[in-house]
Amino acid sequence: MTAARRRARLLGLVAVPLLAAALVGCTDDAAPEPTGTPSTSAATACLGGGAEADSVEVAGDVGQPPTLTLPAPLGAATSQRAVVSEGAGPETATGDVVQVAVTVFDATTGAQVSSAGYERGRGEQLTISADYYVPGLEAALLCNQAGSRTVTVASAADMQPAQPGTAPPNAAAVFVVDTFTIVPTRATGVDQPAQPGFPEVELADDGRPTVTIPDADPPAELQIEVLKKGDGEVVPDPANVTVQYQGVTWRDGKVFDESWGKGTPTPFSTEQVVSGFAKAMIGQTVGSQVLVVVPPAEGYGDAGQPSAGIEGDDTLVFVIDVLAVA
Repeated sequence: MTAARRRARLLGLVAVPLLAAALVGCTDDAAPEPTGTPSTSAATACLGGGAEADSVEVAGDVGQPPTLTLPAPLGAATSQRAVVSEGAGPETATGDVVQVAVTVFDATTGAQVSSAGYERGRGEQLTISADYYVPGLEAALLCNQAGSRTVTVASAADMQPAQPGTAPPNAAAVFVVDTFTIVPTRATGVDQPAQPGFPEVELADDGRPTVTIPDADPPAELQIEVLKKGDGEVVPDPANVTVQYQGVTWRDGKVFDESWGKGTPTPFSTEQVVSGFAKAMIGQTVGSQVLVVVPPAEGYGDAGQPSAGIEGDDTLVFVIDVLAVA
């Protein structure tokens, strides 16, 4: 597929339009090669409280755009966090993919800088990792209970890019984060009857698939089989979809790319992957697991993808767990 490690990383960066390049850890957008999702960095500790975070007044309900009142310009020496509205769900951790709404405010004036995730009530999909964001934003996403609203005063030191010179310096910022859900790491749908002629799929305890290719020629047309049927939202076209996936070639059954074992599920745009992969996601329900057999014309074509060991006439097989959509 064309969206692999670096493109998947960039999708994570641009999923929230409020996060300008200055907020992310890196702005390298060189051409990607098909591998997997980058591993997450060392865990960030949960932020403590502080007088400045406690002084911020946040109005509005969870899931609705907030308004902010500052008693005075803020410039916390260390980042700090306060809970505005408690949630009842599990607590977020490093490596989680979360669906959140985020508003960024200027810590000096209280003016809103940008906002995203409220429009459709389900949030944006973000992966909590220093591989994607500056420490101030990573910490604002971390240790929040699902269903909660928190406010984080991020110090100027925690708002700087990981690679000096990749973006202009950032000032201190205030993040209001509504944490809706933590995205599951595997499909949760109901098992469906096996269809004849398709590859067989066995799942490990952690959900990682093992695919066995039939002793037969591959089909000439795209074939899709639903292995588990989820009860979530239908994936529209276009969409950003968070998935676990594994790809093998029909020729030898060898894995050429997967998200399993790479630390976190992967976000893809239906507009930035090969057509067979996109068609397998579009129209499916969140929570589903699908198997798709992709002929060369809907995969990498005559050129193949030599860097991944894919030849020009290779038929591809993907197992895709559809975990969330935005």
